[in-house]
Amino acid sequence: VERSKGRIRADVAHRKLAPLGYEGSERTTRRAVAGAKRAWRAGHRRIYRPWIPEPGMWFQWDWGAGPRVREKDTLLFCAWLAWSRFRVVLPTLDRSFQTLVACLDATLRRFGGAPIYGLTDNEKTVTTEHVAGIAVRNPELVEVSRYYGVTFASCVVADPESKGGSEATVRLAKADLVPTQANLLPDYPSFSALERACSQFCLEVNERPHRETRRAPAEMLLEEQRCLHPVPKAPFTAAFGETRSVSFASTISFGGVRYSVPHQLVGERVWVRRHGGEVVVVHVDPAAGPVEVVRHALSTPGRPRILEEHYPPRPPGPLARAPRAASAEEAAFLSIGEGAKAWLIEAAAAGAPRIRSRMAEAVSLAKLHGAEAVDRALGQASAAGRFADGDLAAIVAHGEDGELTRPREDHSLQPGTAAWGALR
Repeated sequence: VERSKGRIRADVAHRKLAPLGYEGSERTTRRAVAGAKRAWRAGHRRIYRPWIPEPGMWFQWDWGAGPRVREKDTLLFCAWLAWSRFRVVLPTLDRSFQTLVACLDATLRRFGGAPIYGLTDNEKTVTTEHVAGIAVRNPELVEVSRYYGVTFASCVVADPESKGGSEATVRLAKADLVPTQANLLPDYPSFSALERACSQFCLEVNERPHRETRRAPAEMLLEEQRCLHPVPKAPFTAAFGETRSVSFASTISFGGVRYSVPHQLVGERVWVRRHGGEVVVVHVDPAAGPVEVVRHALSTPGRPRILEEHYPPRPPGPLARAPRAASAEEAAFLSIGEGAKAWLIEAAAAGAPRIRSRMAEAVSLAKLHGAEAVDRALGQASAAGRFADGDLAAIVAHGEDGELTRPREDHSLQPGTAAWGALR
């Protein structure tokens, strides 16, 4: 029991005792091993002491596996302000250092200030190595620490219990945000949908009373903000990459390749960097801090990466323009119905003469026979290519019983040319 640190099985102990001359039954061995385990655990039990945090002192963060969105794995950045129990959950596509800085900035801005210490795991973005049990900080994170005025610490290696607050936040976030058979959540259609779900989750958990304090974390945050020091107005952008200005075509140039960004960012400054086989574009919002706006697959010069969702709907081209009234007469004609619009488009394409006079005639006929009958006649006239004088009135008079016909290619009023053969 001592050698196995209280983990040895009773049947294994019995097999080792039997060759040594032990004649007792296996049941007796089980009782003896169980008693020895209880005695060993009593002397080696981990002692827990309740942690009573001070306002404005600590916050913790951790990462959790998020749902798959459009065949891509996502991650959940989960932060927890210790005294008020205020939680922040942000979805990301990676856990790189640049993404970590963006998440930390957004988290501190949601807190409304920066606490003194931040606690997390021993990832390479935080700790480069351990020397004699002392964690060596990532030099880039040290710059971030000085910029925001937060001292970053890491928990004991392989000991998640030393940061239980963030572990609980990850557990709650995964239970409510990752689709499983237990919560029956549907798959997320887009990354934006996951962002909205995370925002809604944070709103719910921060507005309801916490079982430990019996108060809502959002309410306690208002008190804790008095103990937080201000967050710099500008985010720490040195880690986000190179700056680019968004052109009037909603594109940026990076590595000789044009990449599209949302059209709302025209004229704005963005940060762009390469991450593996992707190009990541970040925009710094004055209120929300740095926000990742798009990820493109890395391309080569001459092969731009343009996404249709970055642009508003295309305006109608020369073949799809719809009639728009510019005068009272035109408005009266177009108000007849869809047949009037179709007639105008076809008549204009056919180069029909005196279109305006025929439009006035259609308005007069609509007053006599009703707009519905004239609209139907205009539709038939446009389909048959009849734009001459009197055609519309004839179709209206003929009613619905007439058969729609078009001039055939093999029929013509042109006389034959057989007589030309006599000419020498």
